Amino acid sequence: MNMHKWLQGLKLSAEKKPMPILSFPCVQLLGISVKQLIADGSMQAKGMKAIADRVDSLASVSFMDLSLESEAFGAKIKTSDMEVPTVMGTLVNNLEEAEALEIPSVEKGRIGIYIDGMSKALKLIDDRPVFAGVIGPFSLTGRLVDVNKAMIYCKKNPQLLHIVLRKATDFLIEYIKEYKAIGANGIVMAEPLTGLISPRLAENFSEPYVREIADAVKSEDFLVVYHNCGNAAAKMWESITRTGCDAYHFGNAINMKNMLEQMPEDKIIMGNIDPAQQFTNGTPESIRLATKLLLEECSSHPNFVISSGCDIPPAAKWENIDAFFDAVKGFYNGKQ
Repeated sequence: MNMHKWLQGLKLSAEKKPMPILSFPCVQLLGISVKQLIADGSMQAKGMKAIADRVDSLASVSFMDLSLESEAFGAKIKTSDMEVPTVMGTLVNNLEEAEALEIPSVEKGRIGIYIDGMSKALKLIDDRPVFAGVIGPFSLTGRLVDVNKAMIYCKKNPQLLHIVLRKATDFLIEYIKEYKAIGANGIVMAEPLTGLISPRLAENFSEPYVREIADAVKSEDFLVVYHNCGNAAAKMWESITRTGCDAYHFGNAINMKNMLEQMPEDKIIMGNIDPAQQFTNGTPESIRLATKLLLEECSSHPNFVISSGCDIPPAAKWENIDAFFDAVKGFYNGKQ
């Protein structure tokens, strides 16, 4: 599929299907736990297919498991039945450990399971593009050195950060190339930690590495969608734009209308219904209203695609997810 033409067609389309980051709630459809899901590629493919059959989404997005790449480097993770895995402890504590850190192969840890799941999902889902979820370079580095310390190291120990960032970037390029090789249509790269630092620091510790990854993997048939759900994202829009990604996805911590007015009109911009407040803890009525209000504010921008503000949690209510899709369809049908 020529994904650049797909993007152009999307901007010209009067009715734009939503593209939420929706994958982990498949555990409810399959009757399994998150712990079972993350250990079985076949089950991941079945889960993605179950969601594609349930909702009329713009694209299918695989599992945004931000512990996956850290685990490949050797980090310990915590798993549970109904929550996405998290990284435990600190892998890199000093400059010597940063220099000794080995770049893992793309077969390390659960990486092979996720690639296998994507390969099988691509055979099951043929009516829409399929994107892989991956972590961004600064967010991966933060999980290796400790998220809180990473923000301190930006000023106190930048050399350590750049050493780990270099290795994280090299790994991510090879990892993403695996998804490209098996036929995925692109990636959604989550770089949320960047949204917690200043724009000046983002220019140094995220922007060049994201740009390098995007330049190395994107092509006519493979898109890079950048995701940042931090509250500082609105202040670093120029830096974000310079990453050269094909589309941009933002969280509910920022004003979507304001972001659309700042970002380039020729780029697809996505967001930003609250995953926790609406998809998980809201009601069908509240999410319908939130969806209607956001579309009323933003749908006049032809480059806007409504989405969740971030990855929808495993325990999100399917009645709310269904109500979101119904509200989007109802809004556009009412305009025609």
